[in-house]
Amino acid sequence: MDWLLIFYRSFAYLVHGIIIYVATINLIYFIMMALGYLALSRHNARLTPEERDAILKSPLTPDVAVVAPAYNEALTVRESVRGMLKLNYPNHQVIVVNDGSKDDTLKILVEEFRLYKSSRVLSGSLPHQPIRAIYESRDPIRLIVVDKLNGGKADSLNAGLNVARAQLVAAVDSDSLLDPDSLLHVVKPFLEDPENVIACGGIIRVVNGCEVRHSRVRTVSTASSILALFQTIEYLRAFLGGRVALSFMNSLLIISGAFGVFRRDVVMAAGGFAVKTVGEDMELVVRLHEQYRTRKKPYKILYASEPLCWTEVPESTKILQRQRNRWQRGTVESISLHRRMLFNPKFGILGMFALPYFTLFEMFGPAVECLGYALTLTGLAVGIIAPEVAILFFVVSVLFGILLSMSAIVLEEFTTRRYPLATDVLWLFTAAVAENLGFRQLLTWWRTQGLIDGLKGKTGWGAMERRGFQQKAPPVPPGERVLAP
Repeated sequence: MDWLLIFYRSFAYLVHGIIIYVATINLIYFIMMALGYLALSRHNARLTPEERDAILKSPLTPDVAVVAPAYNEALTVRESVRGMLKLNYPNHQVIVVNDGSKDDTLKILVEEFRLYKSSRVLSGSLPHQPIRAIYESRDPIRLIVVDKLNGGKADSLNAGLNVARAQLVAAVDSDSLLDPDSLLHVVKPFLEDPENVIACGGIIRVVNGCEVRHSRVRTVSTASSILALFQTIEYLRAFLGGRVALSFMNSLLIISGAFGVFRRDVVMAAGGFAVKTVGEDMELVVRLHEQYRTRKKPYKILYASEPLCWTEVPESTKILQRQRNRWQRGTVESISLHRRMLFNPKFGILGMFALPYFTLFEMFGPAVECLGYALTLTGLAVGIIAPEVAILFFVVSVLFGILLSMSAIVLEEFTTRRYPLATDVLWLFTAAVAENLGFRQLLTWWRTQGLIDGLKGKTGWGAMERRGFQQKAPPVPPGERVLAP
């Protein structure tokens, strides 16, 4: 029958189209990873001893306010704040914004750092939920704690921006640990080009499995949790590949909310972080791109591979699903809000490549890939498509994914090389294969659900659970000095 023949042919064409689509995604990502390798190999991101000493001593080194929103972070806030206070930087302050926590977050901060209610006044006027109190320490430490009604992460960041008076603001997660020299590294681009650099992000690494002592990551190792190990591969692939290449093209669309530094005056002028989106980090970066390119003002938004932030990733499927759903909704919101830049030559590479890539592949890619799995299995089962076509789809979706994951590990070994033990590197290569055989497909399904929820306009973060950092050392004896690694 003619209609049946048309259906079979249409089905086969659709499957072949999806194969080409998935192959194109992986090919572009592989090219960006190669570009990232070239950028990292040609640019030595590490500070020389002379550069480090110059930044520490120079009167031109800008002040930095480290703003850390905290909501129910009792398990990790003590260690994270200690780590932030100990950062090797000549002039920085830490501003923790307690966003109406229901646990002992505020109590721990008050007791641990000897806080008292301060009469400090706000220096900015960004809107946010009412502040109940501002605390400072009786000890000679540059710590401010803002206690406010719950309003979400973006709302808390805006409150922190209003309290801050520094030239630069580092937006970090209160459950993360910054490497001692992270501020020195992330400030370097601002010193090299103070007129044009308006934002810079650092690399995010998985702390699960690492040994933490005295608010520092002392021993780097892979996680024992399979879920955390798979996410380690993801983070390597995302940060050492795509973000390096996009930064090289000045088309970086996201600076991770776990660690990013912005010029305070630029963010204040842009209206602060958007409180009605769950992807406030991406939305702000895309908005800054749009504003500066519309005004034809020179600027740079960069990614640096040396500034390092360690973050705890979910080890339960329930929490991981919520996180990936939220990330996907954030992508949908950010692109929808700034869709006028899509395929608009006025915005250069950003409008003609970066945003279309994110829209066609990062936003809709999971749904297309899920459809590909469903159609390939169905077509194979009922005999509509040949086994060779199913094998081809497996090659472009799974084997190419394994190649990309392994390439990210090789890139890590040739550049930053954070994992000192050969056994850890071996585990990473093993995980690079295993994560493509079920885990990545599960993430694809969750991201498809996030896409649907985003298109429906669903809001909300969803609850997150923390395990706390792994402490494997006794307290420091009185009088003993803790050395940075």
